[in-house]
Amino acid sequence: MSDLSDYVLIVDDEEMIAMAFKYQIEDLGYAVCGTAASADEAVAMACLHRPKVVLMDMRLRGEKDGVDASLDIHERVGSRVIFVTGSKEPATVTRIQLDHPRAILFKPVSYRKLESAIQEAMLD
Repeated sequence: MSDLSDYVLIVDDEEMIAMAFKYQIEDLGYAVCGTAASADEAVAMACLHRPKVVLMDMRLRGEKDGVDASLDIHERVGSRVIFVTGSKEPATVTRIQLDHPRAILFKPVSYRKLESAIQEAMLD
């Protein structure tokens, strides 16, 4: 597996949320390689750009969810995934834990929590 780039890929099916995360991440000094709204789009972008960190929403467009995308990205690319979800339901959290996420952030995500999670994921 080749080296990962110091990019962040944002995966969220809501364009306004994805853009808000993009501006926040760029404000922190990190490059965003793109945004994706579906699992298949996320996997394709991850394979192309090889981001070090993926900010992954749980619910995405299409049949697959964020865990499906994350597992595929982890296997193919090895990116570190930070999950973002609006649900604290045990079933959702348990499903997210299948992929050993770097962090789980619950919406609404504060700037400081996002900053901390991204910085920690970039250090490893």
